[in-house]
Amino acid sequence: MMHLPTPNLQIDFAYCLKEVREKMLADALQSCVEDLDLSELDSQLHEYADAACLRRLASFGLRGELAFAVPCVLEKDPVLLGYYRLLLGYSQKLFYTAASGAGQFKSMEEKGALSRTQRERISDLCHALCKSAATLVDGLADYMLNRNFLDELTLLTLGPQLRGGANVQRGAVAIRQVFDSIQEIVKDTIQCSSSHHIEIKNASGRKVLIEFASDPDIVIREELRADMFRNLIAIEVKGGQDYSNIHNRIGEAEKSHQKARNSGYIECWTVVNVDRMDIETAKKESPSTNMFFRISDLLNAASAEHQTFSDLLVSCVGIQ
Repeated sequence: MMHLPTPNLQIDFAYCLKEVREKMLADALQSCVEDLDLSELDSQLHEYADAACLRRLASFGLRGELAFAVPCVLEKDPVLLGYYRLLLGYSQKLFYTAASGAGQFKSMEEKGALSRTQRERISDLCHALCKSAATLVDGLADYMLNRNFLDELTLLTLGPQLRGGANVQRGAVAIRQVFDSIQEIVKDTIQCSSSHHIEIKNASGRKVLIEFASDPDIVIREELRADMFRNLIAIEVKGGQDYSNIHNRIGEAEKSHQKARNSGYIECWTVVNVDRMDIETAKKESPSTNMFFRISDLLNAASAEHQTFSDLLVSCVGIQ
């Protein structure tokens, strides 16, 4: 009898990939370009990119920005520096160094921020990226010049990055899993949504916002009138799977919920990624937590804990 380990890491990667696609891969680039002045974009492509490479891409129906970075794109969405880095096959460790000269631009990818100094040197960055991109395009065979293949090249670089940062990513994955579970529960009342924000309308006709936050991880607020909110639920998510460290994570959740209580949140929930946690002990370690949930149960729509989570959420936000 064979006993293979559960593919938890690959599940984590799937959630990471979903978020990275929305923020940094070809889908994000397309969204950025849709909001740009195409005459300015084309002008910069002709200034920065190799003309022969642009013509070759065009012969296969590909726009130049799929391979060549230009200032107007990176100024519009600095996170897209990560797209060009991944496409060219550079790891973060190799790319963001003093030796490469790109180390000063790391915050663009990580924080979506563009400082004055970065803006002043973005032309140098784009020239360097375009030089490498020309080498890449020249080196690819004709059958490789299509959107799907270029997308696969970015994933080749992304895979080792996700695996190397699996522990760091686990927390972000857990938050995403909880957020997606909430989105599924309230889907029939959603007015608009993004990867980090959901807006619903409750039975009273009021707007309810469900959002990623820094501390706690997910917050749910009801808008009473313009610029006035009722803080409904604060959710702290602990994605670590190490059972021996669960008590430290519960202590961290307690600190977060104490802040949430001071901010007026009515309900404080803690979601953990350890199935063997003793709930009674956890209640003593985090008395500010109203409810504890396990991620494995939230992902199982047939579980009693998922039903409890759903019932409480629906009741608190005031939807049918």
